Amino acid sequence: MRSGLGEARSPIGITPSVRRATASGRVAVVASAFIAALLLVAPVGSATAAADTTVWLCRPGLANNPCAPGLDTTQVSPSGQVLGVEHVQADPSPKVDCFYVYPTVSDDPGSNSDLSIDPEERSIALYQAARYSQLCRVFAPMYRQITLAKLFSGTPVTPQQAALAYGDVFQAWKTYLDKYNHGRGVILIGHSQGTFVLRQLIADHVDKDPRVRKLLVSAILLGGNVVVKEGKTFGGDFQHVKGCKATKDLRCAVAFSTFDGPVPPNALFGRIGSGFSTGLNPSRFDVLCTNPANLRGGPASLDPIVPTAPFAPGTTIGIATTLIGFPQPSPPASTPWYQARGAYTGRCSSAGDADVLQIAPVDGAPDLNAIPDASWGLHLADANIALGNLVTLVGEQIERYAKRGNQ
Repeated sequence: MRSGLGEARSPIGITPSVRRATASGRVAVVASAFIAALLLVAPVGSATAAADTTVWLCRPGLANNPCAPGLDTTQVSPSGQVLGVEHVQADPSPKVDCFYVYPTVSDDPGSNSDLSIDPEERSIALYQAARYSQLCRVFAPMYRQITLAKLFSGTPVTPQQAALAYGDVFQAWKTYLDKYNHGRGVILIGHSQGTFVLRQLIADHVDKDPRVRKLLVSAILLGGNVVVKEGKTFGGDFQHVKGCKATKDLRCAVAFSTFDGPVPPNALFGRIGSGFSTGLNPSRFDVLCTNPANLRGGPASLDPIVPTAPFAPGTTIGIATTLIGFPQPSPPASTPWYQARGAYTGRCSSAGDADVLQIAPVDGAPDLNAIPDASWGLHLADANIALGNLVTLVGEQIERYAKRGNQ
């Protein structure tokens, strides 16, 4: 429900110890309340094709677009030693679009953010969505999301507050379909609160509508507990959009939450009946885990990709991001990105009745840090730990979609 949250900032500042102590059980209570409120949101009226009133964070042709950076990438060893530079070119005529909903990053006061584009929204778009621009046109709407301040307030999210967040994304989706899509395939991408919003959007307006579902190439739904029937890849949140099990699969979902050790009893991700999936029967449902490096199952090498630009300094998530501990290039990279191929291995695990992507460092790669504490796992790393694998997978899905069309 939030991007890997760092900490709630106070007027007198935050120390690492306060950061970790603040995000305790009360956040889980608020998170569950947000999910419950989201499920109560009434259908939102249709957007019209006559005007685009969406505030776009990313959109083709947008000036100062954070989702259209340079793509040159410094290749580094798992321990960070610079190996060379890869020159990456974006597809000049991408066949499909990407529609991205960002996680909880807003430092705005109050329960819902406004629609102004602040440094934290620009940074999260760069970190999580911009790399896909080598394959697709990226659309990312601003929305009045539940803020970090609200999540740390300890008070429940109301249906009205959830409706503002969901309503903005739904209206942006309608505007995208009416004004920009023109029958093109689309990949949905979300993390944390963005995934929770997309889960509802897909359930209400994609999964049930064969015409819209035909446009779906795949959905990348990270850190948001996509629910499926026990032992299945569908039947919880979605009836038709299944978990991806092979590169030939289309109109499917890739979903995981990252951990690097035993999932604690109070974990917020990966387990039905607790954390962000309270109120569900664990004997009937699972949380979907899809390893983007090996859709058929089993361990595989993960390829982290991270921007070299620091996350917006002074922001809550900016502070938290510095604590993750990804390999750092040595000497420092001069390109917009760096990639540590094979720095970690990953496998989907159901140990402890929690369905998560378990990772382990390889060849001197650093252990990553659970921020703000172990109950969150490596939530902050979800979008980047296997970004190289995700981009490769999406590229393969796009090619298959282009060959099959809307069949």
